[in-house]
Amino acid sequence: MEVRARYILVGLFAFAAIAAGFGFVYWLNNNGGIAKRAVYRIRFEGPTSGLQAGAGVQFNGVRVGEVTSLQLDPANPKGVLATIAVARGTPLRADTKVGVDFRGLMGSPAVSLRGGAPTSPLLPVSETDPALLVADPAASEDLTQTARQALQRLDKLLGDNSDAVKSTMDNLKTFSEALGRNSDRVDSIMAGLERMTAAPGAEKAKPVYDLTAPSAFPSSLRAPRAQISVAEPSAINALDTQRMLGRSKDGVFSVLGDAQWSDTLPKLIQEKIIQSFDNAGFPAAVGASVERVTAAYQLVIDLRNFAIATGAAPSADVEFSAKLVSDGGKVVATQLFKASAPASGTDAPAIAAALNAAFAKAAADLVGWVARAA
Repeated sequence: MEVRARYILVGLFAFAAIAAGFGFVYWLNNNGGIAKRAVYRIRFEGPTSGLQAGAGVQFNGVRVGEVTSLQLDPANPKGVLATIAVARGTPLRADTKVGVDFRGLMGSPAVSLRGGAPTSPLLPVSETDPALLVADPAASEDLTQTARQALQRLDKLLGDNSDAVKSTMDNLKTFSEALGRNSDRVDSIMAGLERMTAAPGAEKAKPVYDLTAPSAFPSSLRAPRAQISVAEPSAINALDTQRMLGRSKDGVFSVLGDAQWSDTLPKLIQEKIIQSFDNAGFPAAVGASVERVTAAYQLVIDLRNFAIATGAAPSADVEFSAKLVSDGGKVVATQLFKASAPASGTDAPAIAAALNAAFAKAAADLVGWVARAA
């Protein structure tokens, strides 16, 4: 019984192997590359450098077959005949364009088939007499050949105009030597043009002034009980500037001279107010709101005036309102601060000194008020 069972197993294994072999042949014949293909011929009117048997055939960029053979055209010494085999169902028509494409700059060539009108008749499929396609005359020109032809045309152009090219080079040499001999004069001419056109680089630099935070405070002044953050002051557009301003009796702002502050007024005042608290001995109690300090109160300032009052006796006027706002958004205290200082003149140093003195008074009053209110 055991011998008989062994024979049955061997027979079953042999039968399975034979069936698998037939299945593989069937699959290969239908899907694996040896299925029946449609055969066509292509005539190139020139050399096909690099194209070989086995090269791919693409229709609209999709690979559909390969080149099966290449041979010289016996009827045309310049021509080449190629036989291609493509998948059945590939819509080759009488007006299908034939070319040679390259994969990359130096890649291997492949036959390229493109388009065809839907109304154009399909090419017949015949194994004994394949239909013929004629390639574009430019299809056989590879990159090397095209570059060689371009260089030949350039060489011919230079050869035909050698006298003109030589004359141009001589003129350039003469001109460069003349520039070298007169370089000093060229520099002086350019400097004169720069002065005439008022180039930005030739403008006189504007004097820059800075505010000074007050440093003298009463010894009895106590530190605020809560942490305070100082927001950047709000201001109208006329005051959001670095320029020094004058203000007439009817409230019209004007720019005085070419001097300017070291920063725009809102940012400069924010920084100097924080420095004022530092000078008062409270550096840990106050910080800028941009520093993300967790504070119980925010000091909100609205800048209303920071200008020289023009007139017979000019004076510096500084005015701003201040609010203490709790972390819950409630206004717990508010105060208006005004300060003035006489100006000795309307020149930039006098204007800066007067505004600096007026600001110092207002900032010192602000520090005292915050210390009491917070």
